[in-house]
Formats: sequence, C-alpha cells, structure tokens
Amino acid sequence: MKLSLPRIPRRTSAPGAAHRRGLSRRALLGRVAAVGGAVGVAALPLSHFLSQAYADANNPIPARVRDALRSAQDRTRRVLAGSRSHNGWEMENVADDGGTVYTRPVPGTPLKGVAVRMGDVETVLVHLVRRFHYEVDPLRRGDVVGWHAPAALARSRPESNLASGTAMRIRPGFYPRGARGGFFPQQEVVIRDILAELDGVVRWGGDDRTPDESLFSVDVRPGDEKLARVAARIRGWRLEPGAGAGSAVNVLSGGRRKAARALERRQRSMA
Repeated sequence: MKLSLPRIPRRTSAPGAAHRRGLSRRALLGRVAAVGGAVGVAALPLSHFLSQAYADANNPIPARVRDALRSAQDRTRRVLAGSRSHNGWEMENVADDGGTVYTRPVPGTPLKGVAVRMGDVETVLVHLVRRFHYEVDPLRRGDVVGWHAPAALARSRPESNLASGTAMRIRPGFYPRGARGGFFPQQEVVIRDILAELDGVVRWGGDDRTPDESLFSVDVRPGDEKLARVAARIRGWRLEPGAGAGSAVNVLSGGRRKAARALERRQRSMA
C-alpha cells in the first residue's frame, strides 16, 4: 500500500515583502550617495540639500552626514568672501585656515614663504618669485606679500586679486601705486622675459593704466587650460637638469625678446 504524505505548503513571501526589500536597497544606495556627496557639498546650500533628503521618509540622513554638511557649510561661510576678485577668482577671508590659500615655500630664497592659492597658481607665482630673486634683485624676508584680507582692498582694482590668492606684491614699499620707472631698464627686460616665459598667464601691474609696479597677478580665469599647461611645463623643469628658475637664460636672444615685446604690447593694450 502506497502511503501518501501530506504536502507542506511552500512558504510564500508576505505581501509587500519584495517591495520592502526594494525600498531597503534604494535606501542603502541613497545613504551611500549621501556620504559620497558630503565631500563636495561645501558649494551647496545646506537647506536645499536637507529639504530634498528629508522628503523621503524612508531614506533618513545619518547624523554623521548631517554634521559633516553643517561643518562644510560653516567652513564655506568662514572662508569664502562671497565675491570674486578682479581676475574672476573666488576671494577668501582667511589664509592657512581651511581654504585654498596657504603659505607656500619659495625654494632657493630666504623668504619664509608666500601665501598663494595652491596648485597651478602656486607653481606659476613661485616660479616668478624665484626668477626675480635670481635675475632681477635678491629678495629678503618680508619682501614678498601674497594673500591679503578682502576688506582692506579695493575690489574693483587688480589689487583685489591678492584676496583670491592669485597675486602677490614684490617690495610694495619700493614701488608705490601710481608711480612708474621703479625698475632699471635691464631689470624690466628680465621681468618682461619672465612674463613671456609664463605665456602671458601673469600680468604685471606696471602695465595697468594706473601703474602698480609691485603687483603681479594671474591674468586668466579659473579653469583656463593655458594656466594648467604652463604649470605643467614648470613642474617638468624640476626633473630636467639645467632648466627652470636659476638656470642660465639669455633674455636678450632674438626669439625671447620678440616674444616679450609682443606680450608687452598685448597686455598694455588691454589695460
């Protein structure tokens, strides 16, 4: 006689279980995205971000992420001045304190450093200072001034570039604003050669309508590819013996003088 065992019904998922599993996965992905986005959230309004996040009750933001958002927003308010300098870069209220402007070393000089925007701007301006020290006139401590608080600057003038960390003054007491002829002709030839070597990404204040011969500013907008190319070339010189600041340069050679004069005409015409 064949026995027939009772069939045990297969357990089925409770109604809505699959839906809950789907929600759980989405919630997890949402949390991961929130954590990843916290790094770059400084540019976003906190209220905007939180309003979107809290709109989904099934996807709450962890407390640590909320704290990171508030910290980033507080840092943004403390560091950024909320406006741009004459050359289009974001001005900052502080240096060496959580922003992009820090005191950077100037190898081969007695300077303790210069406060400039880190990255390509730093590479270009430090190169200029080094060549000035080697070829124009030796510098002493305190001769170069970088970042300056925006409140003390005229924001409509090129000097506001100091507040964005994209400019510096070399011996401002020696070359007062409004005066011309502070450099000897042979010194100016070297300055012109440095500017041409930098492919015009830096402008000398001596070419402005109201001269400011101590001022040297980045003369391109943020993200300009020319700045990146020039900075990369300078960094490459560090790996090439006999190249870069301190190397022997004939500033009177025909090609270099021609390039320097062409840049002078172009930058003076834009004053």
